[in-house]
Amino acid sequence: MFTLAEVASLNDIQPTYRILKPWWDVFMDYLAVVMLMVAIFAGTMQLTKDQVVCLPVLQSTVNSKAQPGTSGKADFITVETTTGQGEEASMRTVSFGSAPTVTPDVPLSRATSSQYQPTESGQEVKKEQKDSSGRKTNLDFQQYVFINQMCYHLALPWYSKYFPYLVLIHTIILIVSSNFWFKYPKTCSKIEHFVSILGKCFESPWTTKALSETACEDSEENKQRLTGAQSLPKYVSTSSDEGSPSASTPMITKSGFKFSADKPMIEVPSVTILDKKDGEQAKALFEKVRKFRAHVEDSDLIYKLYVGQTVIKTVKFIFILCYTANFVNTISFEHICNPKVEHLIGYTQFECTHNMAYMLKKLLISYISLICVYGFICLYTLFWLFRIPLKEYSFEKVREESSFSDIPDVKNDFAFLLHMVDQYDQLYSKRFGVFLSEVSENKLREISLNHEWTFEKLRQHVSRNAQDKQELHLFMLSGVPDAVFDLTDLDVLKLELIPEAKIPAKISQMTNLQELHLCHCPAKVEQTAFSFLRDHLRCLHVKFTDVAEIPAWVYLLKNLRELYLIGNLNSENNKMIGLESLRELRHLKILHVKSNLTKIPPNITDVAPHLTKLVIHNDGTKLVVLNSLKKMTNVAELELQNCELERIPHAIFSLSNLQELDLKSNSIRTIEEIISFQHLKRLTCLKLWHNKIVNIPSSITHIKNLESLYLSNNKLESLPAAVFSLQKLRCLDVSYNSIALIPGEIGLLQNLQHFHITGNKVDILPKQLFKCVKLRTLSLGQNCITSIPDKVSQLLQLTHLELKGNCLDRLPATLGQCQLLRKSGLVVEDHLFDALPSEVKEVLNQDTSIPFANGI
Repeated sequence: MFTLAEVASLNDIQPTYRILKPWWDVFMDYLAVVMLMVAIFAGTMQLTKDQVVCLPVLQSTVNSKAQPGTSGKADFITVETTTGQGEEASMRTVSFGSAPTVTPDVPLSRATSSQYQPTESGQEVKKEQKDSSGRKTNLDFQQYVFINQMCYHLALPWYSKYFPYLVLIHTIILIVSSNFWFKYPKTCSKIEHFVSILGKCFESPWTTKALSETACEDSEENKQRLTGAQSLPKYVSTSSDEGSPSASTPMITKSGFKFSADKPMIEVPSVTILDKKDGEQAKALFEKVRKFRAHVEDSDLIYKLYVGQTVIKTVKFIFILCYTANFVNTISFEHICNPKVEHLIGYTQFECTHNMAYMLKKLLISYISLICVYGFICLYTLFWLFRIPLKEYSFEKVREESSFSDIPDVKNDFAFLLHMVDQYDQLYSKRFGVFLSEVSENKLREISLNHEWTFEKLRQHVSRNAQDKQELHLFMLSGVPDAVFDLTDLDVLKLELIPEAKIPAKISQMTNLQELHLCHCPAKVEQTAFSFLRDHLRCLHVKFTDVAEIPAWVYLLKNLRELYLIGNLNSENNKMIGLESLRELRHLKILHVKSNLTKIPPNITDVAPHLTKLVIHNDGTKLVVLNSLKKMTNVAELELQNCELERIPHAIFSLSNLQELDLKSNSIRTIEEIISFQHLKRLTCLKLWHNKIVNIPSSITHIKNLESLYLSNNKLESLPAAVFSLQKLRCLDVSYNSIALIPGEIGLLQNLQHFHITGNKVDILPKQLFKCVKLRTLSLGQNCITSIPDKVSQLLQLTHLELKGNCLDRLPATLGQCQLLRKSGLVVEDHLFDALPSEVKEVLNQDTSIPFANGI
């Protein structure tokens, strides 16, 4: 036997799930409990008190006749009894009423001998009639028990016997159908996650803060509305063109209410700052909500399952009602039983009474009433399910009531769960919407960021760079702390991987700021901040993945001097450069582009009249079209690095003002076109390093003003005499080639100050080398040199001497006569230095305050 509590446990759900139970589900649960109680009560009554009592319908053994009543049952039985002596028969009438129960008083021995014992005389019959309260049936007690059980199974309708069990089964099915979506694994996990997140969002201090701010804004707005209504003739809203963002300028649009120029500004009372723990919990909630939304919006399984179980309950209601209504009239107190056991009992027909008939009929009517109410609620649920699209949920009302106008609408299972929550309490959805808003998330980040990054902490991160400027580098923050703009003496500001960077008007107090770095940081600026940057910013570095990440306001900085762009400027079809017009950059002098260009962007010609330096690092993509270079007549420095160039581009020869050309890391094999450099009268520096050049043509002598020549990391095997005719040459770098001999003509380069021949195959140093008395840097490392001539003492201006990686046995003692050479500038093995005389080492170890220029 099971208890009511055990069966009712099927209807139990987690208490937290109650927010997903609308009133109809709750009502149906209570109805199911009542139906369950009806089933348990009926079953208990049936098991303990249900019974059938039967009496035989009596007939005479000889010439007996039954007088049927109007109901077709034997109300009165007349029996003719004849004595054995042929005496006159006497008539007896026995009234049974409505089949009363009679306890037999005839012994089993008499019942087995004959059905009726004949009377001695008519007087005996009359006497028996007077003495007994009913007609003797001559049945034993065991026979009554037997026939009662037989007739219970044969005469009673099946519904009367199984009514409690049917009600119990139907009720269990309805209970399971009502709560199946809470138990099914694929929906249970989503529901559990949703309820957990919803509860945390509801109780989060950030929700209270966000809604409190909205309430404050609403109250202040109402105040201003009333004030404006009272003083409408006096105050008129004015707007000024100055300081307002233009249509083409991408500025931050401040949301919320606006104040007229004459109205006093009312400060909204600030809400207490969240502590660190609450802030971290709110951040985690934003992330959980984002992931949950992405996971749940992909399917509508919960919605389909809820509709399915509602349809099943409705069909079940119709089925129960249809077949149950037919059995109401079959439950009766009286029943006629024909058990066909005459050979055991002696009677063919019995009239039986069912003592539970009245109670069962009342319970059945009650059950039908409950089922009808249950069914009507199911029909209403179906109407609600299909009346509106429950797979779409709009936060329009929340957006109107709060300052978070960016709360997105949701769909599928996410929308359906929110509709269900609204039936419980709409405040849950309103609070939950706060965590769907990017504006709300940004506000939280801003508050947490400002709380963490104080002015003192930022001051500790300020350092001095190589140019001796104060620099602050912020990396992977959720935004730019407000305290940054209080560092008024800052020169350089670097913002890296800050996707929500916003530059407010407070930047205008950073009067020393001239250089800004935006690394994967599409910063937004307010109008006042843009005006300040437009007038004061001199150098801007922008690193991006896609050209769309470049802030549009960058192209409007009219006083910008240097612009560095690092990222992909090509579109997908590789035919169009996504760089916008640079026409507004009227003072741009230096443009540095590190990308994967196939041609020089035509937009660069917008700044051609005033551009003096152009640098293109192409990351290995072949630069094919260079015609735009011809228009850059004022360019003094040109770098085309890693552009897979095989020859020197002819467009370069049109740059009459070119002073420095750098073609590093290309695939140039021959430089026969170098003869055309004779038209570049101002060319003083030529860098052809990291290429595949095999020889230097003699036409190099036509570049008479050349002062620096870089040919390192090529495939040169010799130095032609033509190189040494360049009398103005001050720097010659032929490191990391295959040169085996330094020609004696090197002594002709009287202005040579820096000579680098590291990483070659030189074994002997010519004496003419030491006639270059202006040498400051001499790099001879990683060669095959066996000795250093004593004439090295002639290099009085030598400050850097590299000898490491050779085959030297000793160093000349005359090194001490190189007045500017110190140990820090001498690159040599330790054992060679230790072998020097002590007085030489003492001279080399002396400190000097005389400055020198490396020039490299």
